[in-house]
Formats: sequence, structure tokens, C-alpha cells
Amino acid sequence: MKQGQGLPVFPGVAIGPAVVYRKSERIQPVSCGNPEIEQKKFDDARETARQQLQNLYDKAVAELGEEKGAIIEVQMLMLDDLDYLEAVAASISDGAAAATAALDCGEEFAQVFAALDDEYMKARSADIRDLSQRIYDILCGNTGFQLPEGSFLLVAEDLAPSETIQLPRERILAFITRQGSSSSHTAILARTLNIPSLVQSDIALDDAENCTVLAVDGFTGKWYADPDEQTMAMLKAKQAEAAADRAALEAYRGKESITKSGKKVLLCANIGCPEDAEAAVAADAEGVGLMRSEFLYLGRDTLPTEDELFEAYKKVAQIMGDRPVVIRTLDIGADKQVSYMGLEHEENPALGLRGLRICLTREEIFRPQLRAIYRASAFGNLSIMFPMVASVWELKKAKALCAEIQQELIREGVPAKEVPIGVMVETPAAAVLAHELAKEAAFFSVGTNDLTQYTLAVDRQNAKLGEFYDPYHPALMALLAHIAKSANEAGIWAGICGELGADPKLTETFVKMGYTELSMAPGRILGTRKLVCESEV
Repeated sequence: MKQGQGLPVFPGVAIGPAVVYRKSERIQPVSCGNPEIEQKKFDDARETARQQLQNLYDKAVAELGEEKGAIIEVQMLMLDDLDYLEAVAASISDGAAAATAALDCGEEFAQVFAALDDEYMKARSADIRDLSQRIYDILCGNTGFQLPEGSFLLVAEDLAPSETIQLPRERILAFITRQGSSSSHTAILARTLNIPSLVQSDIALDDAENCTVLAVDGFTGKWYADPDEQTMAMLKAKQAEAAADRAALEAYRGKESITKSGKKVLLCANIGCPEDAEAAVAADAEGVGLMRSEFLYLGRDTLPTEDELFEAYKKVAQIMGDRPVVIRTLDIGADKQVSYMGLEHEENPALGLRGLRICLTREEIFRPQLRAIYRASAFGNLSIMFPMVASVWELKKAKALCAEIQQELIREGVPAKEVPIGVMVETPAAAVLAHELAKEAAFFSVGTNDLTQYTLAVDRQNAKLGEFYDPYHPALMALLAHIAKSANEAGIWAGICGELGADPKLTETFVKMGYTELSMAPGRILGTRKLVCESEV
């Protein structure tokens, strides 16, 4: 048995097989010296790619429909593109290895397509890169991310948001990463999925890959590779105890979240996609306090269309029914990057072009999202929340665009309800100016993750700064009290949608401050309701 330690981000015990996620690295293939043999390698790899794509096409059509299958079909057609095949053959004849020729020629063609004016042709550059990378991986023996049947514990050096979004969530028992932080997106996803997970662990990827059984104790932060009988018995006892605790919380299902003194607190869920809304309903959430809509932009090669966004928001609205849903507009930037937006490299992206700043400077990105939200408003109780607001003029400008789009849709004969517009208070500037912003906003929801890092000047993603990232810092508490006071005086509601929303040490504090909504991972709803109902405040 091998064991070690990590930082727990969600309690519980998970036991099962491990799957190690390794990022593929480019090697430098060497030609065997015979162009005919290299050409034969390429031709064989092309046929293997064709079969892989056919399997993906069949799966996409069966599960997602013809429209999604068409994306795969485009790549299948590219396998027979004469210009690409002739370029690869010429490169091989000049002495290149088949894998190098496939990847380099693909990149050359992708750059040509990316430079075209036609948007459809531009989008094909991503397909070309994906296809050439597939052939390269086949030739280099990169098998990719192989998943076993059934459930598993996922082990990785770290996981980017764009990677976590593509995972089969329903089969993951736990996350264990060597890097990351308690507020990283892997940790947030773990809490959304209600699964025990560790970050900053000392597990070696080889140890995880070579063990038969891996276990995680999310209460203590320990991991065990091939645990012995005594350890296994201890872990299973903990599992049973945790299950009993969860069962006891069922007594609070369906109850209102009201303190003993009669203060009502709305307990909502943080979600990233329509599937999470189903988890929110199952967890007895009273609404969605934060829909991180940027997850609809991750894990893909092109911007989602207005119709795609509309369908996602409509589905969430329909799942939640009359319950309120707060949609945060696109918050790409900082630790959430997408290459297809063409954002320039920034030395300090956390302070750069992100959140509302992108939307106000890239209207071609912002407009489709706002139109989609207003179209979906006819199907539920939706609100809009803008991230990274620092000045009143930013809010006014964004609100003006919302009004323009609502009228635009009405002129087109499309139903578009009035949608409350709020501010995600996560910059110290917005916190200090809360009394002024409250005159323009319909509500406040505090993003405590970023507000903490910006107030304390501590990067929340930097594991080495953990002892300096203090979510209970007096300066932060003073700002939170000021935000709630400003909202209450202006007659608007204020909520917490950051990770502190589910912190049991702060539940009573937030209620005393005047917060009337707390939003959190679905798995924390019933436990927090118990605290609220037992509270004397």
C-alpha cells in the first residue's frame, strides 16, 4: 500500500479504479529513410482515422442529432482532400516522417483557412488542425484518453476548465490533482458533482496508473493506492457513516430555509450547463444563483451560435420552472481561455481583458448571448448578471445594450420579457461603490473567490500562496458587510455566489449582514438549510 496527502475540496470517500489523464506531448518523429514506407504509414493512419471518425459520427448522431454529427462529417470529407494529400506526399518525398508531414501540412492549411474572410471557411481551420492531430497521434501511438467501463477516480497533474467540461461526469468518483487550489475549477466541478476530491496531492501519476484500487478520503485529504484490509475497512466505515449523514439531511428536503427568528434565505445552486440544473432540482435548490455560462464556450473550436445558447438557456429555464435563474454573462479570460476568440497573450490575465470587459469591447460576441437570454426569458424566471464590473458606466453601457436587444427582438416578433439585471460584485472597486451601483442594479451577488484574491492581492490559483489566501480576512468581511448594507438601503436583494456561500462558519454571519440568498454547489443545499433552520438570527 502507498499513501499520501492532498488538500481536500469536498468531503466523502471514493474507492475504485484509477484513470490517469496525461496531456499529450509532441515528439519529433524520424523518417525511416524510405518515402514509400512513410507514405504507407500515412495511408494506413488515414484509414484508421476514418474509422475513428465514423464511430464518432454514429455516436454523435445517435446521442445529439444530425446537426452535431455534421461536424464530424466535415472532417471525414477532409480525409480525401487532394490538396492536403498532395502536400503530405510532397513533404514525405522530401524526407519528412509521415507524422511530421501530416501535422505540419495540416497547420499550413489551417493558417490559410484562418486568414480567409468567409466565417464558415475560417471555422474549418479548427477542423483541419483536429484532423491532422488525429493522424499524428495515430502514427505516434498516442492512444489518447482511454476510459474504462464503469466508474473511476480521475488522477491528473492538473485540469483546465476546457478539459473538465468534456469529461463523462456521471462516471467520475473523485478527482485527484497534483496542482490546483481549493477554488480552482476542478474543485468547483467536484463540489457541483458532490464527489470527494483532492488538489495539491503528492500522488505520483505512475503510482496511480499501476495500482489496482485507488481510494480517496475527502475528510482528511489522504489517498491510498492498493489499501490494505485494515485501511479498506476504515474507509468503508467512513463511507457508511457519510451515507447515514446524507440520509439524515433528507428531513430538510422540501422545507423553507427560514431561521428561528423568521428570516427567509433563498438557497440556490451554482451550475455550468443544463445537466447541472437537473442536479440542482434533485438537490432541492430553490433556484440557480449562478449559471457560469462560459462553460458553454469551453471544450469547442468555435463560438456557440445564438441558437445553441438559446437552447441551453431555455432548457435550464424549463428545468427550473418558476424558480429564479441568474445567468452570468460570458466570463472568459484569466484561468478560462479559448483559442478561437483570438485574445492576445497578457502578462497578468486576471487583471486583463476578461468578463464584461470582453463583452463591451467585442459586441459580436456579446450580442448573440444577450439575444439568447432574452429569447429564453419567455420560458422561465431569468435574470442577467454581469461579471467583473468596476465602474457605474460599465453597468449603464451594458444595460443600454440589453434594452436595445430586447426592443430589437420585440420588433422581430420574438417574445422577450423584462429581465432583471444585476452585478456580480467581485472587484474591490465594485464593493466600495456598492451604494452607487445599487441605484442601477436590480440585485447584487458577491463572487467571493475573486473578491478575496483582488482584495488581498493573492492569486487564488497559486498553491504556494495558500496561507495568504484568507477568506475570513477582516478587510473582506468589511467589504461584504458594506455590500449588503448598500443593497438593503437601496431596496434590492444581495446574495453570495462564491465558494463562501456554503461555508458553515459564515452562514449566520451572512444572514446577520443582510444577505437573503446563498448560492452553492447542489450537494451543499440540504446541509446549509439545516444550518439556516437551526440558526437563532
